[in-house]
Amino acid sequence: MIGILGGMGTQAGLDFCNKLAVLNRGKIDQEYPLFVLYNKSNIPGRPESIGTQTKNLSNLNTNKSNKTKYNKVLKSLLEGCKLLEKNKCKFIVIPCNTAHYWFDDLQKKISIPIINMPKEVFKFTKKNCKKNSKVGLLATEGTLKTGVYNKFFDKTYQLVNPSENLQKNSVNKAIKFVKMGNVRAAEKAIKPAIKYLLKMKCKKIILGCTELPIAIFAFKSFKNIKSSKIFLDPNLILAHSAMQKHKR
Repeated sequence: MIGILGGMGTQAGLDFCNKLAVLNRGKIDQEYPLFVLYNKSNIPGRPESIGTQTKNLSNLNTNKSNKTKYNKVLKSLLEGCKLLEKNKCKFIVIPCNTAHYWFDDLQKKISIPIINMPKEVFKFTKKNCKKNSKVGLLATEGTLKTGVYNKFFDKTYQLVNPSENLQKNSVNKAIKFVKMGNVRAAEKAIKPAIKYLLKMKCKKIILGCTELPIAIFAFKSFKNIKSSKIFLDPNLILAHSAMQKHKR
C-alpha cells in the first residue's frame, strides 16, 4: 500500500492521487492501487520555515530561530509519516518539492522508504535530456534557496532559474493563485517565467512546485510550445515511480 503525505498544498496532493489513479486505470475497482492519503494541511509553511525571510539558510545549525522553525516542520512531517507507517503502508511519497529539504532527517526517523521526488526527476531527465543541457527550474523560493534540485542536477546539467523579478511577480503569484483555487489567474501569471526560460534555450523545464502543473495543464495551455515534450512534471514522475515500486 502506498502512503501519501499531502496537504502541501491540498490541490497538489489531490493532483498526485489523480495521476496515480490514471496511470493504473483499472476496468474494475479492485484493479486500482491501494493508497492512503493523509492530507496534513496543518504542517507549518515550508518556505517560511527555512530562512527564506531571514536570508540565512547556511546558518541553520547556529541560528536558533531558523533551527526552531526547521524542527517544527520536521516534527509535523514525522507525525504524518508515522501515521502512514502505522497504517501498514510499504513506502511513502511526499508530493511537495520544498518539503524534500527535510528528506534526510525524516528518512532517518522512519523505518519504511520515502521516495525522493527531486531524485526521481533527475533520473527521468537523464533518460530524456542530453548531458550539460540547460534545464529550467520553476519552484518556490525555498526550493531554490535550499538546492534540493541542485544536489542532483549540478554535476550533469545547467539549472536555470527565473530572474528575481520574474520569481516574485510570475512564479510566486502563480503558486499562490493555485493554492487559492484561482487556476485561470495562475495560468496567466506563470507565462512570463516560462517565456524567459525558453528564451534562455532551456531544453526542459522542471515544474518544481506541485502547484505549477495545475496552473499550466488545467486548461491545456501552451499548445504552441509543445508542453508535453518540454515540461517535467514531478508529480507525474513521482506517480510513475510509486506505481513501479508498488508493483514490485
